[in-house]
Amino acid sequence: MNVQEKLIGPFKQLLTMQHLPIKGALQDKDLEIIADAGIHIKDGKVQTVGDFIGLQEALGDSVELIELTGEFVALPGYIDCHTHIAFGGNRANDFAMRNAGSSYLEIAEAGGGIWSTVKHTRECTEEELKKLTLQRADDLLKQGVTTIEVKSGYGLRVDEELKTLRAIKQANLSSFADLVPTCLAAHMLPKDFEGTAAEYLTLMANELFPVLQGEELTNRVDAFVEKSAFSAEEIVPYYQRAKEMGFDITVHADQFSTSGSHLAVELGAVSADHLEASTANEIDLLADSDVVAVALPAASLGIGCAFTPARKLLDAGASLAIATDWNPGSAPMGKLIESASILATMEKLSNAEILAAITFRAAKALNLSDRGRLVEGQLADFNIYSTDNYQNITYQQGRLQPVAVWKNGMEVYVHTEKMN
Repeated sequence: MNVQEKLIGPFKQLLTMQHLPIKGALQDKDLEIIADAGIHIKDGKVQTVGDFIGLQEALGDSVELIELTGEFVALPGYIDCHTHIAFGGNRANDFAMRNAGSSYLEIAEAGGGIWSTVKHTRECTEEELKKLTLQRADDLLKQGVTTIEVKSGYGLRVDEELKTLRAIKQANLSSFADLVPTCLAAHMLPKDFEGTAAEYLTLMANELFPVLQGEELTNRVDAFVEKSAFSAEEIVPYYQRAKEMGFDITVHADQFSTSGSHLAVELGAVSADHLEASTANEIDLLADSDVVAVALPAASLGIGCAFTPARKLLDAGASLAIATDWNPGSAPMGKLIESASILATMEKLSNAEILAAITFRAAKALNLSDRGRLVEGQLADFNIYSTDNYQNITYQQGRLQPVAVWKNGMEVYVHTEKMN
Protein backbone atom coordinates (compact mmCIF):
# COMPACT_ATOMS: atom_id res chain seq x y z
CA MET A 1 0.00 0.00 0.00
CA ASN A 2 1.29 3.46 -0.93
CA VAL A 3 0.56 5.70 2.07
CA GLN A 4 1.02 8.73 -0.19
CA GLU A 5 -2.12 7.66 -2.03
CA LYS A 6 -5.57 7.68 -0.50
CA LEU A 7 -9.12 7.02 -1.59
CA ILE A 8 -11.83 8.69 0.48
CA GLY A 9 -15.58 8.32 0.11
CA PRO A 10 -18.32 7.65 -0.63
CA PHE A 11 -19.83 11.14 -0.68
CA LYS A 12 -23.54 11.58 -1.28
CA GLN A 13 -22.58 14.60 -3.37
CA LEU A 14 -19.22 15.92 -4.54
CA LEU A 15 -18.99 19.36 -6.14
CA THR A 16 -15.96 19.67 -8.40
CA MET A 17 -16.48 23.34 -9.46
CA GLN A 18 -15.04 22.45 -12.85
CA HIS A 19 -16.44 23.55 -16.24
CA LEU A 20 -17.43 26.92 -14.75
CA PRO A 21 -16.08 30.17 -16.24
CA ILE A 22 -13.92 32.57 -14.27
CA LYS A 23 -16.23 35.48 -15.15
CA GLY A 24 -19.94 36.17 -15.31
CA ALA A 25 -23.23 34.91 -13.93
CA LEU A 26 -23.68 31.24 -13.00
CA GLN A 27 -26.70 29.00 -12.57
CA ASP A 28 -26.97 26.10 -10.15
CA LYS A 29 -27.75 23.72 -13.01
CA ASP A 30 -24.22 24.33 -14.27
CA LEU A 31 -22.66 22.79 -11.14
CA GLU A 32 -21.04 19.40 -11.66
CA ILE A 33 -22.30 17.23 -8.80
CA ILE A 34 -21.03 13.65 -8.66
CA ALA A 35 -23.19 11.23 -6.68
CA ASP A 36 -21.70 8.42 -4.56
CA ALA A 37 -18.30 9.90 -5.26
CA GLY A 38 -14.74 9.26 -4.14
CA ILE A 39 -11.56 11.33 -4.21
CA HIS A 40 -8.28 9.67 -5.16
CA ILE A 41 -5.39 11.63 -3.66
CA LYS A 42 -1.72 11.28 -4.57
CA ASP A 43 1.14 13.34 -3.11
CA GLY A 44 -1.22 15.94 -1.70
CA LYS A 45 -3.07 16.53 -4.95
CA VAL A 46 -6.27 15.29 -6.51
CA GLN A 47 -5.53 12.37 -8.79
CA THR A 48 -9.11 11.82 -9.87
CA VAL A 49 -12.70 12.07 -8.68
CA GLY A 50 -15.50 9.75 -9.68
CA ASP A 51 -17.72 6.87 -8.65
CA PHE A 52 -16.39 5.57 -5.33
CA ILE A 53 -17.09 1.90 -6.02
CA GLY A 54 -15.49 2.14 -9.45
CA LEU A 55 -12.38 3.83 -8.03
CA GLN A 56 -12.18 1.27 -5.23
CA GLU A 57 -12.28 -1.62 -7.68
CA ALA A 58 -9.72 0.01 -9.97
CA LEU A 59 -7.25 0.93 -7.23
CA GLY A 60 -7.64 -2.15 -5.06
CA ASP A 61 -5.19 -2.46 -2.17
CA SER A 62 -2.64 -0.08 -3.68
CA VAL A 63 -3.99 2.91 -1.76
CA GLU A 64 -5.07 3.72 1.77
CA LEU A 65 -8.86 3.39 1.90
CA ILE A 66 -10.82 5.87 4.00
CA GLU A 67 -14.41 4.67 3.83
CA LEU A 68 -17.11 6.94 5.24
CA THR A 69 -20.30 5.75 6.88
CA GLY A 70 -23.19 8.19 6.62
CA GLU A 71 -24.28 10.93 4.27
CA PHE A 72 -21.64 13.52 3.46
CA VAL A 73 -21.02 16.29 0.93
CA ALA A 74 -17.55 17.27 -0.29
CA LEU A 75 -16.51 20.48 -2.02
CA PRO A 76 -13.26 22.43 -2.49
CA GLY A 77 -11.61 24.15 0.46
CA TYR A 78 -12.66 27.78 0.76
CA ILE A 79 -10.36 30.68 -0.02
CA ASP A 80 -10.67 33.91 1.97
CA CYS A 81 -8.93 36.38 -0.33
CA HIS A 82 -9.12 39.51 1.87
CA THR A 83 -8.43 39.61 5.62
CA HIS A 84 -6.65 41.80 8.17
CA ILE A 85 -6.20 39.15 10.88
CA ALA A 86 -2.69 40.26 11.92
CA PHE A 87 -3.66 42.87 14.48
CA GLY A 88 -3.60 43.67 18.17
CA GLY A 89 -6.29 45.17 20.37
CA ASN A 90 -10.05 45.48 20.16
CA ARG A 91 -12.46 48.11 18.79
CA ALA A 92 -15.77 47.10 20.35
CA ASN A 93 -16.23 50.70 21.45
CA ASP A 94 -16.05 51.84 17.82
CA PHE A 95 -18.94 49.51 16.97
CA ALA A 96 -21.00 50.79 19.89
CA MET A 97 -20.30 54.43 19.05
CA ARG A 98 -21.06 53.95 15.34
CA ASN A 99 -24.39 52.28 16.14
CA ALA A 100 -25.20 55.11 18.53
CA GLY A 101 -24.79 57.60 15.70
CA SER A 102 -21.20 58.81 16.02
CA SER A 103 -19.37 59.77 12.86
CA TYR A 104 -16.03 58.39 11.70
CA LEU A 105 -14.34 61.62 12.81
CA GLU A 106 -15.99 61.51 16.22
CA ILE A 107 -14.90 57.91 16.74
CA ALA A 108 -11.33 58.80 15.75
CA GLU A 109 -11.31 61.81 18.10
CA ALA A 110 -12.45 59.51 20.92
CA GLY A 111 -9.38 57.34 20.36
CA GLY A 112 -10.87 54.79 17.95
CA GLY A 113 -10.50 54.08 14.26
CA ILE A 114 -7.60 52.52 12.36
CA TRP A 115 -5.07 54.51 14.37
CA SER A 116 -6.27 52.82 17.54
CA THR A 117 -5.44 49.42 16.04
CA VAL A 118 -2.09 50.74 14.82
CA LYS A 119 -1.14 51.68 18.37
CA HIS A 120 -2.24 48.32 19.77
CA THR A 121 -0.46 46.40 17.02
CA ARG A 122 2.75 48.32 17.54
CA GLU A 123 2.61 47.32 21.20
CA CYS A 124 2.63 43.63 20.24
CA THR A 125 5.86 41.72 19.89
CA GLU A 126 6.40 39.73 16.71
CA GLU A 127 5.73 36.53 18.65
CA GLU A 128 2.49 37.90 20.11
CA LEU A 129 1.33 39.00 16.68
CA LYS A 130 2.18 35.58 15.27
CA LYS A 131 0.07 33.88 17.96
CA LEU A 132 -2.90 36.19 17.37
CA THR A 133 -2.72 35.59 13.63
CA LEU A 134 -2.52 31.84 14.15
CA GLN A 135 -5.54 31.85 16.47
CA ARG A 136 -7.66 33.63 13.87
CA ALA A 137 -6.34 31.47 11.03
CA ASP A 138 -7.29 28.38 13.03
CA ASP A 139 -10.80 29.76 13.48
CA LEU A 140 -11.10 30.19 9.71
CA LEU A 141 -9.66 26.73 9.07
CA LYS A 142 -12.39 25.15 11.18
CA GLN A 143 -14.89 26.94 8.92
CA GLY A 144 -13.31 25.21 5.94
CA VAL A 145 -11.05 28.06 4.81
CA THR A 146 -7.83 26.41 3.64
CA THR A 147 -6.20 29.47 2.04
CA ILE A 148 -6.21 32.83 3.82
CA GLU A 149 -4.90 36.15 2.54
CA VAL A 150 -3.45 38.23 5.42
CA LYS A 151 -2.63 41.93 5.16
CA SER A 152 -0.23 44.08 7.11
CA GLY A 153 -1.23 47.74 7.45
CA TYR A 154 -1.43 48.27 11.21
CA GLY A 155 2.27 49.05 11.54
CA LEU A 156 2.65 52.04 9.20
CA ARG A 157 6.38 52.32 9.80
CA VAL A 158 9.05 50.38 7.98
CA ASP A 159 10.07 48.44 11.09
CA GLU A 160 6.48 47.79 12.17
CA GLU A 161 5.31 46.68 8.74
CA LEU A 162 8.26 44.30 8.62
CA LYS A 163 7.38 43.01 12.08
CA THR A 164 3.84 42.24 10.93
CA LEU A 165 4.86 40.53 7.70
CA ARG A 166 7.51 38.50 9.51
CA ALA A 167 4.86 37.44 12.02
CA ILE A 168 2.58 36.37 9.15
CA LYS A 169 5.44 34.41 7.58
CA GLN A 170 6.13 32.63 10.87
CA ALA A 171 2.43 31.97 11.41
CA ASN A 172 2.25 30.40 7.97
CA LEU A 173 4.98 27.94 8.94
CA SER A 174 2.83 26.76 11.86
CA SER A 175 -0.61 26.93 10.25
CA PHE A 176 -2.36 24.07 8.48
CA ALA A 177 -3.94 26.70 6.21
CA ASP A 178 -1.90 28.53 3.60
CA LEU A 179 -1.44 32.17 4.62
CA VAL A 180 -0.91 34.52 1.67
CA PRO A 181 0.74 37.76 2.90
CA THR A 182 -0.01 41.19 1.46
CA CYS A 183 1.76 44.47 2.21
CA LEU A 184 -0.78 47.19 3.08
CA ALA A 185 1.70 49.82 4.27
CA ALA A 186 -0.48 52.31 2.37
CA HIS A 187 -3.46 51.83 4.69
CA MET A 188 -3.53 55.45 5.86
CA LEU A 189 -1.08 58.27 6.42
CA PRO A 190 0.18 57.62 9.95
CA LYS A 191 -0.49 60.38 12.42
CA ASP A 192 3.08 60.35 13.65
CA PHE A 193 4.63 60.81 10.19
CA GLU A 194 6.00 64.30 9.73
CA GLY A 195 5.60 64.78 6.02
CA THR A 196 3.22 64.55 3.09
CA ALA A 197 1.43 61.49 1.77
CA ALA A 198 3.76 61.47 -1.23
CA GLU A 199 6.81 61.53 1.05
CA TYR A 200 5.45 58.67 3.13
CA LEU A 201 4.72 56.54 0.08
CA THR A 202 8.17 57.23 -1.39
CA LEU A 203 9.78 56.21 1.90
CA MET A 204 7.84 52.94 1.97
CA ALA A 205 8.59 52.14 -1.66
CA ASN A 206 12.30 52.85 -1.27
CA GLU A 207 12.96 51.32 2.14
CA LEU A 208 10.28 48.66 2.57
CA PHE A 209 9.84 47.07 -0.86
CA PRO A 210 13.46 45.86 -1.25
CA VAL A 211 13.35 44.15 2.16
CA LEU A 212 10.04 42.48 1.32
CA GLN A 213 11.70 40.94 -1.69
CA GLY A 214 14.97 40.17 0.03
CA GLU A 215 13.27 38.26 2.87
CA GLU A 216 10.54 36.88 0.58
CA LEU A 217 7.88 38.30 2.88
CA THR A 218 5.27 38.92 0.17
CA ASN A 219 4.77 39.37 -3.56
CA ARG A 220 1.60 41.45 -3.13
CA VAL A 221 1.10 45.18 -2.52
CA ASP A 222 -2.22 46.78 -1.56
CA ALA A 223 -3.36 50.35 -0.83
CA PHE A 224 -6.49 52.04 0.47
CA VAL A 225 -7.49 54.40 -2.34
CA GLU A 226 -10.00 56.74 -0.74
CA LYS A 227 -10.39 60.37 0.30
CA SER A 228 -9.67 59.44 3.92
CA ALA A 229 -6.51 57.53 2.96
CA PHE A 230 -4.63 58.03 -0.33
CA SER A 231 -5.95 59.59 -3.50
CA ALA A 232 -5.58 57.89 -6.87
CA GLU A 233 -3.09 60.58 -7.91
CA GLU A 234 -0.97 60.11 -4.79
CA ILE A 235 -0.85 56.34 -5.02
CA VAL A 236 0.05 55.90 -8.72
CA PRO A 237 3.87 56.28 -8.31
CA TYR A 238 3.77 53.84 -5.37
CA TYR A 239 1.90 51.23 -7.38
CA GLN A 240 4.08 51.80 -10.43
CA ARG A 241 7.18 51.19 -8.35
CA ALA A 242 5.63 48.00 -6.97
CA LYS A 243 4.82 46.76 -10.46
CA GLU A 244 8.30 47.58 -11.72
CA MET A 245 9.73 45.42 -8.94
CA GLY A 246 7.43 42.53 -9.89
CA PHE A 247 4.81 42.72 -7.14
CA ASP A 248 1.19 41.81 -7.84
CA ILE A 249 -1.03 44.71 -6.88
CA THR A 250 -4.52 44.85 -5.43
CA VAL A 251 -6.67 47.84 -4.50
CA HIS A 252 -9.04 48.79 -1.69
CA ALA A 253 -11.41 50.42 -4.15
CA ASP A 254 -14.72 52.31 -4.25
CA GLN A 255 -15.67 51.82 -0.61
CA PHE A 256 -17.01 55.34 -0.19
CA SER A 257 -16.16 57.07 -3.49
CA THR A 258 -15.22 55.95 -6.99
CA SER A 259 -11.66 56.16 -8.29
CA GLY A 260 -10.01 53.02 -7.00
CA SER A 261 -11.62 50.66 -9.50
CA HIS A 262 -10.49 52.86 -12.40
CA LEU A 263 -6.96 52.72 -11.04
CA ALA A 264 -7.16 48.94 -10.58
CA VAL A 265 -8.12 48.44 -14.22
CA GLU A 266 -5.57 50.94 -15.54
CA LEU A 267 -2.71 49.33 -13.60
CA GLY A 268 -3.76 45.73 -14.17
CA ALA A 269 -4.42 44.86 -10.54
CA VAL A 270 -5.34 41.27 -9.70
CA SER A 271 -8.35 42.48 -7.72
CA ALA A 272 -10.40 45.49 -6.67
CA ASP A 273 -11.90 44.98 -3.23
CA HIS A 274 -14.97 46.58 -1.57
CA LEU A 275 -16.76 48.36 -4.47
CA GLU A 276 -19.78 49.35 -2.36
CA ALA A 277 -19.85 52.76 -4.07
CA SER A 278 -19.36 51.46 -7.62
CA THR A 279 -21.80 52.76 -10.21
CA ALA A 280 -22.73 51.46 -13.67
CA ASN A 281 -19.58 53.04 -15.09
CA GLU A 282 -17.26 51.20 -12.70
CA ILE A 283 -19.21 47.96 -13.06
CA ASP A 284 -18.80 47.99 -16.83
CA LEU A 285 -15.14 48.91 -16.49
CA LEU A 286 -14.44 45.96 -14.20
CA ALA A 287 -16.51 43.58 -16.34
CA ASP A 288 -14.41 44.46 -19.38
CA SER A 289 -11.18 43.74 -17.52
CA ASP A 290 -9.43 40.78 -15.89
CA VAL A 291 -9.61 42.40 -12.44
CA VAL A 292 -11.51 40.26 -9.93
CA ALA A 293 -14.19 42.19 -8.03
CA VAL A 294 -14.05 41.21 -4.35
CA ALA A 295 -17.18 41.79 -2.27
CA LEU A 296 -16.82 42.22 1.50
CA PRO A 297 -20.35 41.92 2.88
CA ALA A 298 -19.29 41.80 6.54
CA ALA A 299 -17.89 45.31 6.15
CA SER A 300 -21.26 46.51 4.86
CA LEU A 301 -22.89 44.95 7.91
CA GLY A 302 -20.30 46.40 10.27
CA ILE A 303 -20.53 49.92 8.93
CA GLY A 304 -24.19 49.83 7.95
CA CYS A 305 -23.65 50.78 4.30
CA ALA A 306 -24.76 49.42 0.94
CA PHE A 307 -23.56 46.02 -0.24
CA THR A 308 -21.25 45.55 -3.20
CA PRO A 309 -23.49 45.46 -6.34
CA ALA A 310 -22.69 41.79 -6.84
CA ARG A 311 -25.69 40.98 -9.03
CA LYS A 312 -24.94 43.81 -11.44
CA LEU A 313 -21.23 42.92 -11.55
CA LEU A 314 -21.96 39.30 -12.44
CA ASP A 315 -24.64 40.15 -14.98
CA ALA A 316 -22.23 42.59 -16.63
CA GLY A 317 -19.70 39.78 -16.95
CA ALA A 318 -17.29 40.49 -14.08
CA SER A 319 -15.54 37.89 -11.94
CA LEU A 320 -16.82 38.06 -8.36
CA ALA A 321 -15.08 36.79 -5.24
CA ILE A 322 -16.37 37.09 -1.66
CA ALA A 323 -14.15 37.49 1.40
CA THR A 324 -14.56 38.16 5.11
CA ASP A 325 -12.48 41.36 5.39
CA TRP A 326 -11.95 40.16 8.98
CA ASN A 327 -10.60 43.22 10.78
CA PRO A 328 -11.09 44.77 14.23
CA GLY A 329 -13.01 47.80 13.02
CA SER A 330 -15.55 47.42 10.24
CA ALA A 331 -15.70 43.62 9.89
CA PRO A 332 -15.06 41.76 13.17
CA MET A 333 -17.38 38.84 12.26
CA GLY A 334 -14.76 36.67 10.59
CA LYS A 335 -17.36 34.24 9.20
CA LEU A 336 -17.15 33.46 5.49
CA ILE A 337 -20.27 31.39 4.80
CA GLU A 338 -22.45 33.62 7.02
CA SER A 339 -21.45 36.82 5.26
CA ALA A 340 -21.54 35.22 1.79
CA SER A 341 -25.04 33.84 2.45
CA ILE A 342 -26.25 37.27 3.57
CA LEU A 343 -24.84 38.85 0.41
CA ALA A 344 -26.62 36.16 -1.61
CA THR A 345 -29.93 37.10 0.00
CA MET A 346 -29.45 40.82 -0.51
CA GLU A 347 -28.08 40.54 -4.06
CA LYS A 348 -29.91 37.41 -5.27
CA LEU A 349 -26.90 35.23 -5.97
CA SER A 350 -27.15 31.58 -6.94
CA ASN A 351 -25.44 28.86 -4.93
CA ALA A 352 -23.08 28.39 -7.86
CA GLU A 353 -22.13 32.06 -7.74
CA ILE A 354 -21.55 31.98 -3.98
CA LEU A 355 -19.41 28.83 -4.06
CA ALA A 356 -17.42 30.01 -7.08
CA ALA A 357 -16.78 33.28 -5.24
CA ILE A 358 -15.12 31.51 -2.31
CA THR A 359 -13.26 28.83 -4.27
CA PHE A 360 -11.72 29.17 -7.73
CA ARG A 361 -12.70 32.79 -8.32
CA ALA A 362 -11.21 33.74 -4.95
CA ALA A 363 -8.07 31.86 -5.99
CA LYS A 364 -7.92 34.03 -9.10
CA ALA A 365 -8.04 37.13 -6.88
CA LEU A 366 -4.82 35.84 -5.28
CA ASN A 367 -3.29 34.90 -8.65
CA LEU A 368 -3.36 31.22 -7.66
CA SER A 369 -4.24 28.54 -10.18
CA ASP A 370 -3.58 25.35 -8.19
CA ARG A 371 -6.68 25.32 -5.95
CA GLY A 372 -10.40 26.01 -5.84
CA ARG A 373 -11.60 23.00 -7.85
CA LEU A 374 -11.61 19.26 -7.15
CA VAL A 375 -10.03 18.11 -10.39
CA GLU A 376 -6.87 16.27 -11.38
CA GLY A 377 -3.69 18.13 -10.48
CA GLN A 378 -5.26 20.60 -8.05
CA LEU A 379 -4.35 20.66 -4.37
CA ALA A 380 -6.38 18.15 -2.37
CA ASP A 381 -7.99 20.87 -0.26
CA PHE A 382 -11.61 20.04 0.53
CA ASN A 383 -14.35 20.26 3.13
CA ILE A 384 -16.69 17.51 4.30
CA TYR A 385 -20.19 18.34 5.55
CA SER A 386 -22.56 15.98 7.32
CA THR A 387 -25.56 16.51 5.05
CA ASP A 388 -27.16 14.92 2.01
CA ASN A 389 -27.65 18.20 0.14
CA TYR A 390 -25.00 20.85 -0.58
CA GLN A 391 -27.72 23.53 -0.63
CA ASN A 392 -27.95 23.26 3.15
CA ILE A 393 -24.54 24.96 3.48
CA THR A 394 -25.78 28.35 2.31
CA TYR A 395 -29.40 27.76 3.35
CA GLN A 396 -28.36 27.46 6.99
CA GLN A 397 -26.22 30.61 6.65
CA GLY A 398 -23.22 29.23 8.49
CA ARG A 399 -24.94 27.14 11.15
CA LEU A 400 -23.85 24.04 9.25
CA GLN A 401 -20.08 23.77 9.61
CA PRO A 402 -17.63 21.25 8.13
CA VAL A 403 -17.16 18.05 10.10
CA ALA A 404 -13.73 17.61 8.52
CA VAL A 405 -11.26 19.78 6.60
CA TRP A 406 -8.51 18.39 4.38
CA LYS A 407 -5.43 20.34 3.27
CA ASN A 408 -2.85 19.02 0.82
CA GLY A 409 -4.34 15.55 1.08
CA MET A 410 -4.27 15.42 4.88
CA GLU A 411 -7.08 15.69 7.39
CA VAL A 412 -6.22 18.83 9.39
CA TYR A 413 -9.47 19.25 11.29
CA VAL A 414 -12.17 16.76 12.29
CA HIS A 415 -15.25 16.98 14.49
CA THR A 416 -14.96 13.40 15.72
CA GLU A 417 -18.48 13.07 17.13
CA LYS A 418 -20.12 14.20 13.89
CA MET A 419 -17.91 12.07 11.64
CA ASN A 420 -18.86 8.86 13.50
